[in-house]
Amino acid sequence: ASMQVGIYELGGNSVILEPGGTSWTLEHRDGVVMDGGKTEHLKEFVRVLERYVSAIGVRTFAELEDWELERTDPILSAFAKYSSKPIINLESAMHHPCQSMADMMTIRERFGAEKKKVLLTWAWHPKPLPMAVPNSFALAAAQFGHDITIAHPKGYELDRDLMREIEDHSKESGGSLEITNGVDSAFENVEVVYAKSWGSSRYYGNLDEEITDRAKYREKWIVDEPKMSRTNDAIFMHCLPVRRNLIVTDSVIDSPNSVVIDQAENRLHIQKAIMSKLIK
Repeated sequence: ASMQVGIYELGGNSVILEPGGTSWTLEHRDGVVMDGGKTEHLKEFVRVLERYVSAIGVRTFAELEDWELERTDPILSAFAKYSSKPIINLESAMHHPCQSMADMMTIRERFGAEKKKVLLTWAWHPKPLPMAVPNSFALAAAQFGHDITIAHPKGYELDRDLMREIEDHSKESGGSLEITNGVDSAFENVEVVYAKSWGSSRYYGNLDEEITDRAKYREKWIVDEPKMSRTNDAIFMHCLPVRRNLIVTDSVIDSPNSVVIDQAENRLHIQKAIMSKLIK
């Protein structure tokens, strides 16, 4: 909704196409014999679409099937390859830049330009989720020079190459980076708590096994009042939608320190700024 409202407020019109729904199913791989279920190739789809529009927003979630393939963002990369018009990433297998920029805007609104102690904490969810949001939040927080702690159970590490990039940005911006598998101690004296669940790359293609594995973390990996009491009056952040009393308790998300609605509003403003910059 935020993207459509932003386009309207800038005086534009939007066309929503859902492959397999409002448009043909799409093939993105080169050189394949299209004798399966895919009806149209991205080469034609994108080249026709760019004749009609000023920019293309792409939202393509990770399928959690092939980690080494999905970490290359193949579908988003194919759109960028075939289009001469701007491509806006509205969430891909690996990144959600519009969300992370809205997150940084929200932190800036609350604290100004000060660098803060930021916790990105894994939280329990009944099924594995993509890494796009935590990847982009950690990367943006590093670029802004915040002191970052990433807390997750063993086996739920973020992408190895991305972590090297986060480390490099932290050093360049004067921030710091710490990784921990301890959920309670991670909250100590932080000023920003960002909760998000994500899947383990070990279980891509075997999600039933991960569902069984992650069950043991349900009771402990939740953002609740006892954990928030260990912080330095931290704000609570989440990209939404959120499962109440699984990711975060009612008392935390309904508290004055919760900024989740501000984050959602700021996606509208960030996306309008992106479109204003890209579309002349």
